[in-house]
Amino acid sequence: MRTALITGGSGGIGLALAREFSRDGWNLVLVARDEARLRAVGNELKADWIVADLAAPGATEVLFQETTERGIVIDALVNNAGFGLYGEFVNSDATAQLGMIDLNVAALTSLTRLYLPGMVQRGSGRVLNVSSTAAFQPGPLMAVYYATKAYVNSFSEALAVELDGTGVTVTTLCPAATATEFAKRAEMGPSRLFRGPLASAEEVARVGYRAMMLGQGIAVVGGPAKLFATVAKLLPTRIAARVAKRAQDRVS
Repeated sequence: MRTALITGGSGGIGLALAREFSRDGWNLVLVARDEARLRAVGNELKADWIVADLAAPGATEVLFQETTERGIVIDALVNNAGFGLYGEFVNSDATAQLGMIDLNVAALTSLTRLYLPGMVQRGSGRVLNVSSTAAFQPGPLMAVYYATKAYVNSFSEALAVELDGTGVTVTTLCPAATATEFAKRAEMGPSRLFRGPLASAEEVARVGYRAMMLGQGIAVVGGPAKLFATVAKLLPTRIAARVAKRAQDRVS
């Protein structure tokens, strides 16, 4: 039976993705920091679960070693764990910003490097990297978060080409603003970005799972997100950044 490892699998898009995999008959290994929530989800989905702070030094290697020692073969790797922080960079908490890079970029890269060789050797496997429409332009007021997601897109799309013909595919999932706990954790407050209709985590997960199973390179989800992503690529960078800042400004 196929096994998927999903980081950030205890809530939001990660949990919705776990349910998609479970409905399709996959075994699951869920990874997150919150043991209580992880245990509850593990019981719900009859999934294995591992508590880990993937931003901590050496955490990805420990996770890989644990799954290897338990004889778990990972057929699909879902790099979903990540977070954002709102506010001007000059006034931000430096430790938190660097921690964001550790989780959003370094952990994703490390886990992909650890699990990918086995997939290539077996001639089959899938990697789903959860990015964001934030990847398509600079993001004033969330400068580091947007930059991390630009990395995810660039890394994933390059890797997908490198893996042509190996039987392993890489899919990048780029949701627009979604109804999860992300905005609360990012301390975004009443940002314009989260006003109006939002995509649901379940909608994002359905699109992402289907795109991954089809081996698609990129999937953009949510409202007018596809149009926005296209327009952002065409605009001069400075203008695209100003549009992003206006979208993120807090409103009364």
